Amino acid sequence: MSEEKNRNSEKKSMKDAAGFGSRPIGSQRPKGLMGFGPPGGHSRMQGEKPRNFKATMTKFLKYISEFKVAVLVVMIFAIVSTIFSIVGPKIIGKATTRLFEGVMGEITGTGSGIDFKYIGNIILISIGLYVISALFSYIQGWIMSGVSMKITYRFRKDISQKINRMPFKYFDGTNHGEVLSRVTNDVDTVGQTLNQSLTQIITSVITVLGVLIMMLTISRIMTLVALLIVPLSLIIILAVVRKSQKYFKQQQDYLGHVNGHVEEMYGGHNVMRAFNGEEKSAEKFDSYNNVLYSAAWKSQFLSGMMMPAASFVGNLGYVAVCVLGGWLAAQGKLAVGDILAFILYVRSFTQPISQLANISNVLQQTAASAERVFDFLEEKEEVPETSTPVRLDSVSGNVEFKNVHFGYNPEQIIIKNFSANIKPGQKIAIVGPTGAGKTTMVKLLMRFYDVDDGTILIDGKNIKDFTRQDLRAIFGMVLQDTWLYNGTIMENIRYGRQDANDEEVIESAKIAYIDHFIHTLSNGYNMELNEETSNISEGQKQLLTVARAILARPRILILDEATSSVDTRTELLIQKVMDDLMKNHTSFVIAHRLSTIRNADLILVMDNGNIVEQGNHQELLAKGGFYAKLYYSQFENNTK
Repeated sequence: MSEEKNRNSEKKSMKDAAGFGSRPIGSQRPKGLMGFGPPGGHSRMQGEKPRNFKATMTKFLKYISEFKVAVLVVMIFAIVSTIFSIVGPKIIGKATTRLFEGVMGEITGTGSGIDFKYIGNIILISIGLYVISALFSYIQGWIMSGVSMKITYRFRKDISQKINRMPFKYFDGTNHGEVLSRVTNDVDTVGQTLNQSLTQIITSVITVLGVLIMMLTISRIMTLVALLIVPLSLIIILAVVRKSQKYFKQQQDYLGHVNGHVEEMYGGHNVMRAFNGEEKSAEKFDSYNNVLYSAAWKSQFLSGMMMPAASFVGNLGYVAVCVLGGWLAAQGKLAVGDILAFILYVRSFTQPISQLANISNVLQQTAASAERVFDFLEEKEEVPETSTPVRLDSVSGNVEFKNVHFGYNPEQIIIKNFSANIKPGQKIAIVGPTGAGKTTMVKLLMRFYDVDDGTILIDGKNIKDFTRQDLRAIFGMVLQDTWLYNGTIMENIRYGRQDANDEEVIESAKIAYIDHFIHTLSNGYNMELNEETSNISEGQKQLLTVARAILARPRILILDEATSSVDTRTELLIQKVMDDLMKNHTSFVIAHRLSTIRNADLILVMDNGNIVEQGNHQELLAKGGFYAKLYYSQFENNTK
């Protein structure tokens, strides 16, 4: 893996490890799909399938085992709630039969009239059953919501902690959006299934079985007629789903294209307009939008046909049941109330069957999401911390490299047998063309990567004998890219040392020559910095990060091309601050502009990942080698 290819991820890794935050001002938000979807709550189209469903679900059940009692209670409550709701139509049917018999008795004069007391009791019993059913449903929903949120919280907490234990090599080779997707999309999918689909599975199964039993107790022949309608409904639904499947997938794909294009054009609208790219951008957007419109229209239209088609077939079933029920009632083989109860059962029979048909897809997607989360949680972690860490009461700043070998890949060693002894207070410059591997040395110093062979010592102590936290506390960093939080200026500077008081923060700002500017702002140090902040220049933001580094009081400084993105006047100002700050401090300076490091005590010259030369400025010029060519080429360019 080449150094240049990984440069952005390396800097991101250094910022994260040094505590410079998870989302800087001006950083891109992750792209999201605000998509449409098929109706029906949990219907998920075209889902990813797990590699090993059984193993993943076993692992998942073990992961949530501490909540097994709560899940068992939820299952019991869901079953009881469903049973009570199933019994209701049968009891209502009895009331209807008694009411019908009473009315007919009064008409023919053969009965004693309507038994309102019996009907009233039936109504009260029915209301009681439905109230108990609703209460049990509410309780199981309340418990399951708590369980699912706790499991979701635990997943995100474990992922967050895992991220801090992961080696930087993983992030160099993995898209950051992939990691973010595990924290958001995958965990949300698992949580949604736990919160809604789990109880839906239970209630659907119980409803189908319970309703079928109740229908059989009323009339076997009517049950057979009703069951003949179900396959026809499912055939229509599956046909529509199969037809609309490709359009839903196309819709999601092109929704991503549209969102990505809009975000890209919005983020770089200045460049787009500077090169007269408006027309081309609009054409590209229109092409994406037209396909999205067509796919969305077709998918929504077809999915909208599903319910009317199923309802039409279902209504045919009701007609058949009513005609057959009427004929059986006329024959005296079936009570009128039983016909009503049977129709209610038929209505509540088809919906859970449709839900059960979708359960397989829901579980497949849930298992796929859980599998991705577990894969991440099982990734190889950093080398464990030493059990007997060393702690230095004071750091003088002596840094020694002893026969260091390192490569991002075993077959590509880029630092070969490097040795150097840097005395306290010395200034070390690392120079070379873009992609030469300059940042690698810094990454090894701060243990973002461990050396393959050899040792790096600080004040005679192997850096592997420090905890990573203690080691990185020794260093202060000023990077090329400013990294500021959404917060006040005071909070941003104080991030260098959290226990610093306001006076110390202000003193650091004065040393960085930024105090006067801060006082010209409307709220001074209490001004909120956010993505919309436009009255602070890049140079001023850079000076804020310098003030942050000053506040940290580091013994060893790392300056990674800290002045490469600012104007000349600000560069001179930052350079002056840095020179003052580096006095009596060991410092490592990564630089493109060689004129800024002529006074360095040691210059390491890198090319293609190798240290090709080392020495001070005069020694390297006298050699007439790679450094001399770099230096004179810059000098010639600056004098043209």
